[in-house]
Amino acid sequence: LAVLILGETGVGKDVVARLLHQCSDRADKPYVAINCAAIPENLVESELFGYEKGAFSGAQSNKVGLVAQANGGTLFLDEVGDMPPLMQAKLLRVLETHRFRPLGAGKESHSDFRLIAATHQPLEQRVAEGTFRQDLYHRLCQCLMQIAPLRERPDDISLLSEHFIVQISRQQQKRVGPLHRALLRQLVGYDFPGNVRELRNLLEIACA
Repeated sequence: LAVLILGETGVGKDVVARLLHQCSDRADKPYVAINCAAIPENLVESELFGYEKGAFSGAQSNKVGLVAQANGGTLFLDEVGDMPPLMQAKLLRVLETHRFRPLGAGKESHSDFRLIAATHQPLEQRVAEGTFRQDLYHRLCQCLMQIAPLRERPDDISLLSEHFIVQISRQQQKRVGPLHRALLRQLVGYDFPGNVRELRNLLEIACA
């Protein structure tokens, strides 16, 4: 089934997506991720579907798109709520048929991928506003996962902090002591608008 992961920025939606892939039958196959919000609108199609040499000015050679690269594995569309309307229609067709046509190609290709998508956008609201396709929304959320913000799971802060301190110590190749209880109390009492990403950043600064 396609999985749609919802949650605020920084809660770790990409971590959950990778874990889903690692726990699936496709774990030994490619995991291909694309951030839909980070790619200019005019490049989304060529990134997803690829292109043939000479398809447009500057296409000096063939390029394999991300949909083809994900064949047998998982395609992760991060921030899918920011995908342009035209691409939403094209993506819906690919999800229904698993067939796509690279730019400039004379025939379609097939890709057997499992789709995981994530967004911080309120997609139901965007569907009601007409900025996100309802049929695509239903196709994406065959299985829906809502990731709670860090402020709603304060018990995780201690565990995450210990994990990040070990991780950062290895990266910086330095020995760092355990977390002070006073600091832990401060962290647990903080709202963390940036969620887990903000916690990791704070600990990276503290370790430095």
